[in-house]
Amino acid sequence: MAKKIMVIDDSSMMRLAVRSALEENGYGVLEAVDGVDALEKLEGNKDIALIVCDVNMPNMDGLTFVTHCKQKPEFQYIPILMLTTESSAEMKEKGKALGVRAWMVKPFSKEVLMAAISKLCA
Repeated sequence: MAKKIMVIDDSSMMRLAVRSALEENGYGVLEAVDGVDALEKLEGNKDIALIVCDVNMPNMDGLTFVTHCKQKPEFQYIPILMLTTESSAEMKEKGKALGVRAWMVKPFSKEVLMAAISKLCA
């Protein structure tokens, strides 16, 4: 059974790029367009192994999503990898304090992304 990864990004092109990299490597993918959408979809999918999330999104940004996600006992241990254009040390520190396990800056290399994902899903 393939591990399922949630990809949260308001850009359909970015979701497609991450989805194809994941599917090529045998992962199942669940997509969400923002934090609100992601929280709703998590409720029906308790088998998510990892979340790949953008920071800058409408409705609910990535760091607000992480805060809500970590408050729910059933989701608090899911590792979260932020994949974003945000590269400031301050943003990374804020993410780490909230429980983000890894931070990657777009544009991403498929190889580096997959190496991070396989470590986080081990």
